[in-house]
Amino acid sequence: MKIALGSDHAGYNLKEALKEKLAAGGHQVDDKGTYSLDSTDYPEQAAKVAKAVADGEAESGVLVCGSGIGMSITANRFHGVRAVLAPSLEHAKLGRQHNNANVLCLGERLTPQDLVFEILDAFLATEFEGGRHIRRIDKIESLSGAGS
Repeated sequence: MKIALGSDHAGYNLKEALKEKLAAGGHQVDDKGTYSLDSTDYPEQAAKVAKAVADGEAESGVLVCGSGIGMSITANRFHGVRAVLAPSLEHAKLGRQHNNANVLCLGERLTPQDLVFEILDAFLATEFEGGRHIRRIDKIESLSGAGS
């Protein structure tokens, strides 16, 4: 699977660990930055990852900042992106099962790395249930003011 990956400075260390984990799992990783601990503004990297997912250049995205909140807010501005902030396994699973989430947002400062790895695995392994949820996804996509 091709996965777009991005972080700001507060998520840089976790992004680098996730990049290694994803590559070791056989995924193609498109690192959208940041590339150091130098201060940066999270909307820049969130937009790069969200655009890659929205344009079909990546099947999924993973975004990391200090809390994951800013990344999820920014990514969800893009039409076709359904970003889930997942501080737990259940958030990741439900985001995929019910919302067909295609971007996972994580907080380096709030979630231990071993749990983040489990959350990532759950996100990637969980399938969208379809059914009644399709109607709801269609409604999300049709809302005026959606993204880009």
